[in-house]
Amino acid sequence: QVQLVESGGGLAQPGGSLRLSCVASGSIVSIDNMGWYRQAPGKQRELVADISDRGNTNYADSVKGRLTISRDNAKNTVYLQMNSLIREDTAVYYCNAEVRTRSSWPGLETYWGQGTQVTVSS
Repeated sequence: QVQLVESGGGLAQPGGSLRLSCVASGSIVSIDNMGWYRQAPGKQRELVADISDRGNTNYADSVKGRLTISRDNAKNTVYLQMNSLIREDTAVYYCNAEVRTRSSWPGLETYWGQGTQVTVSS
């Protein structure tokens, strides 16, 4: 089994910053893509950004230039640096990872974190 644990959410003012972290642990052989999704009240979960094991990134248009995804492969950790926050960034943020475990190898399994709340408000 694999666990994803997020941290770093909270309350920020418009224009402020937050940094989210997500650590993967368990029976991990390797991790391919890691990403951040978010779900606002009454809306569907949407991709915010993802990053491959080689560092290739992909962003939603609404966050380009403000949010930056990065990862530390040695620590099985993915980060989301959130700058110039706007009220529309308010949502629960979920970490996602495509993991190759001892039991799934060579196949991949998708895992999700429990979510961390980000609220942007003055």
